[in-house]
Amino acid sequence: MGEVLRVLGLDLGEKTIGVAVSDGLGITAQGVCVIRRQSKDKDFAALLKIIDEYDINSIIIGLPMNMDGSLGPQAEKALAFAGAARERFSLPVETTDERLTTALVQKTLIEGGASRAKRKTVIDMLAAQVILQGWLDSRRRR
Repeated sequence: MGEVLRVLGLDLGEKTIGVAVSDGLGITAQGVCVIRRQSKDKDFAALLKIIDEYDINSIIIGLPMNMDGSLGPQAEKALAFAGAARERFSLPVETTDERLTTALVQKTLIEGGASRAKRKTVIDMLAAQVILQGWLDSRRRR
């Protein structure tokens, strides 16, 4: 039996953090929840509960790069969060390009007929799921 790979995927926003986890084989990503951001300590406490509950052994964070591939202010915040998470949780933390993820999820929800209120509540979680699934797929192709 192969090693169990439980990966946490995060979509960082100003007000929320979308959270997804992989299955134990590292094949599929499932959305878990949205954390309403309060403070660094409270955000990390909420993430620690999820890390413990799902027995997470690595973290993937969406990196919102500019369309030209450069890093803007949001990407710098994501990199700082990744560094802090690495220290706080003593787990491997990687970032992955998340350009257009939220736009893709938004378009899919609109096409699926989701109301504006429904989209608002699930978009960050689904973005985290798309980010993590993309990373899992690229890992399998390597």
